[in-house]
Amino acid sequence: MRPLDATELQPFDRAAEREWLSANGIGGFASGTVSGAATRRYHALLVAALDAPPGRMTLLGKVDETLSIQNHHFDLSANRYPNGIVFPDGWRYIAEFSPWPVPTWTYRMPGETVLVKRVFLARGKNTVYVTYTLREATSEATLTLTPLVCWKEYHAEMRPWAGFPARRGPEVGGWLVQATRDAPTLRLMARSARWTSAGWWHERLTHDRERERGLDSEEDLFCPAVAKLTLRPGQTVAFVATVEKEEPLDYTLALTEIVKHQEALAKSAKASADADDPRRLLTFAADQFVVKAQGVRTTILAGYPWFTDWGRDTMIALPGTCLSTGRFEVAREVLQTFAGYVDGGMIPNRFPDEKSEPDYNTVDATLWFVHACDRYCRVSKDTAFQETLVPILEQIIHAHLSGTRYGIRVDSEDGLLSAGERGTQLTWMDAKVGGWVVTPRQGKPVEVNALWINALRILADWKGADGGAEYGSLADRAKASFVAKFVRPDGQGLYDVIKPEGMPDGAIRPNQIIAAALPHSPLTNEQAAAVLEAVTAHLLTPYGLRTLAPSDPAYRGRYQGDTWSRDGAYHQGTAWPWLLGSFVDTYRRVHGPQADISGLVGPLLTDHLRVYGVGSISEVTDGDAPYRPDGCPFQAWSVAEILRVLSPLDTA
Repeated sequence: MRPLDATELQPFDRAAEREWLSANGIGGFASGTVSGAATRRYHALLVAALDAPPGRMTLLGKVDETLSIQNHHFDLSANRYPNGIVFPDGWRYIAEFSPWPVPTWTYRMPGETVLVKRVFLARGKNTVYVTYTLREATSEATLTLTPLVCWKEYHAEMRPWAGFPARRGPEVGGWLVQATRDAPTLRLMARSARWTSAGWWHERLTHDRERERGLDSEEDLFCPAVAKLTLRPGQTVAFVATVEKEEPLDYTLALTEIVKHQEALAKSAKASADADDPRRLLTFAADQFVVKAQGVRTTILAGYPWFTDWGRDTMIALPGTCLSTGRFEVAREVLQTFAGYVDGGMIPNRFPDEKSEPDYNTVDATLWFVHACDRYCRVSKDTAFQETLVPILEQIIHAHLSGTRYGIRVDSEDGLLSAGERGTQLTWMDAKVGGWVVTPRQGKPVEVNALWINALRILADWKGADGGAEYGSLADRAKASFVAKFVRPDGQGLYDVIKPEGMPDGAIRPNQIIAAALPHSPLTNEQAAAVLEAVTAHLLTPYGLRTLAPSDPAYRGRYQGDTWSRDGAYHQGTAWPWLLGSFVDTYRRVHGPQADISGLVGPLLTDHLRVYGVGSISEVTDGDAPYRPDGCPFQAWSVAEILRVLSPLDTA
């Protein structure tokens, strides 16, 4: 990927709206803005994934840097303060930024001085490295590092409290900090550094993104000590922060391990060696979501920096993340993880950060699980694993037939799946603020019933002559009811929901495109073409599909404001990139498998990769032009679905 240059990073706001990410494969991460100023409470150099509760904790907020050379002092950092104040202005020196193979900044200062900074987490470790290379200079320089630490649950803002930290002081090669007597020890290390004790608070750091959401937006970070290092031209030094008990790898070995891992990913995905190849870039981006959570659970996180793993997101993301990249073993482990949590014929909707029981409030995640199982077995030809899944899928189907949580049950009158109770939100359109369920969709949602029919067909195929006819008959009946009840007589595709009282919801939404795209779609090609036409006319944007037609009185085209405003727009007009996956599937169904899709996904692969979550694809964009990206900057199913349609699966 061609580095971002100064034209994309100046003035400050351009660099501040672009975010970077480094993940360690176990749920920990570092993230921030390219400018260096934190704009979210999640921006930090070390968010550690701890094995024991409370789960993800932020330990190192940032490191402020000053480079001194020949009596000139260059502050390379930037911080936001109340009233829009930005200080210092180190962002002015950023000449280039690149997210791969690790987040890398090039600072160019007066006097022919160039410094290169890299930030990365060691694979499988809660250890962060920040390296500095004095690439060009007329003499040696002094680098002053001011680490700012904390101890907070990563959704929170840090505030001082009495007794923090419980322990701090020098150790060989660095400094240690322990927030409480029960907290892990954070070790700060820099070889050959000269450490000076500090012990002061850096106050009122302001997070603009939290302020925009109407949330607490200020925090204070603690400086335990300051380090000074001498840098000669051409030399690299490393600052390391870790909560691991063993000594961290040398930075060169840790970086080499990351590069080798990425090359192995590219080879497995059969991606081009071209650094600008979209499949190569998205393969790297997708890998950030694959984690071994709490050391035992292989899963796919929904997004960074705030999501954990959600059953629905994981199953939708699995084909693109794992199958399109040849990572069959990872796919199998993920499916095994969720199969082990099937309860009442359902997989979890969400695993909380803490080690507590998962939530099961979802109607579609389990059906996406069945779909993902089928995609995996067809692509990998893993018949042995398929045999172990058959009884689990049968359990799922029969639980839905007889009824399970949240009113999820097949209607005996038409064979369609009904779900929902007052106050619940069970589909992917799940926004809820206080007691307000924004898009309740109670009754029979269109994509849920298409997924139900798809699941029945899958089990019928798997069972074959040995009991498959039963499930085939159920699918036939549900399909006939689906066509009779969901196909709109006005040619505008499909109704979105059949309400509990039997009336259709005429809102034009993108859920119908899923019904047209599934392998066992209940629609004819002609009906699928009508869906494609309606969705194209009302919902298609350059970066995704709107969640509601602009002509609808309830449409909200801007995803902005406080929590009520944002959640009120979340599925009421906001556009979602992940839906382009099903749109492309339907487009190919209607126009042929070799149809040119470059115009459909091109904008995401060009300008979008260079803004917001740099090198990745965001959760949402505005439904209105210019389609500003927002939500989670690094979203698993957004990346995975585009990667999947760029790499069609061999499911023969």
